[in-house]
Amino acid sequence: MIKRAARPLLIVGSNVVSRCMEGKPAIDFIVDLAKASKVPVVATAHIVGEFVKRGYQPAAFMPATDIGNRVVDPDWQGLDGKGHPDLVIFVGLPYYMESLILSGLKHFAPELKTMTLDNMYHVHASWSFPNASLTEWASNLKVMTSKFNEGGN
Repeated sequence: MIKRAARPLLIVGSNVVSRCMEGKPAIDFIVDLAKASKVPVVATAHIVGEFVKRGYQPAAFMPATDIGNRVVDPDWQGLDGKGHPDLVIFVGLPYYMESLILSGLKHFAPELKTMTLDNMYHVHASWSFPNASLTEWASNLKVMTSKFNEGGN
């Protein structure tokens, strides 16, 4: 789904800093995925510094509600001004906030595909991981990253 998207966008929330898997914060797994997939990242809240500490510069940073409002706007031409995203991927936002944003996108931008990479199922996403343990979540993210690194489907 990510590889088929022409203009994907990854929105990352602050929970990726506090949630740990395999002895490291989830943001480390997300940075690896972002680098491998080359999907532009929007850092929300105060985590832009966490990305920079890890040698990764997000494409933008803004509050989650702001990026949610921009993505629902059909006239918004993306971060680079070259076109509206066709896939929006979420990870690490507080569950209730992510659910509300996804619900808004589902109802007001029904043509837009949405995906969540959290280890909690989101009913309003076009695609979501099922509820999973942190171990399973880490494994899923590593498999996704490896698919981009090896060039497989």
